[in-house]
Amino acid sequence: MGKESRTVESLEMNLNFWRGKRVLLTGHTGFKGSWLALWLHEAGAIVGGYSLPPSSVENLFELADVGSSVDSVYADIRDLPELQSQLNRFQPEIVFHLAAQALVRHSYEAPIETYQVNVMGTANVLEAVRQCSSCRVVLVVTSDKCYENREWNWGYRNATPWAGMIRIRVAKAARNSSPQPIADRSSDPPRSAALQLPARERGTS
Repeated sequence: MGKESRTVESLEMNLNFWRGKRVLLTGHTGFKGSWLALWLHEAGAIVGGYSLPPSSVENLFELADVGSSVDSVYADIRDLPELQSQLNRFQPEIVFHLAAQALVRHSYEAPIETYQVNVMGTANVLEAVRQCSSCRVVLVVTSDKCYENREWNWGYRNATPWAGMIRIRVAKAARNSSPQPIADRSSDPPRSAALQLPARERGTS
């Protein structure tokens, strides 16, 4: 997949790895998901997407015509039967899970929805992957909002305490810890990992 040097920013990617790979993205209509879909398509991957429609009028997904290069499905990760059906239809080898309720302000206005999407939605993705025989790897993508805010000028590390008392942080910390228990219960689980990326701006993932 790639050769790790020190940080995500200095990761050296082997583009040949992706050629012909079937890769499914949740949240492919978001900012990061759209860029990842375009990059994977350029690398020669067969890209599938499972997400709600874009949430804003002007968005990268439509401006860059991402949908023309992705087998795109508009659906909710809280709908486990539909999620399982689409994974079984697309038969991905690799799944990137980016779909999330990522807005801090909205997490105060709709706390139950935030937990349902970020925690149970992630559990649904992992369960659908566990039941999908073609899938070998699942990568759960989150942001630095899963960590307690220390107001540092440098990046957070895995040893940094999680969450704190803000709802979005608690929900993202729970999302971050979801892969291991589900993988532990499977006799031959897909490999799973949680990848933390810096937020594009405060209040988003």
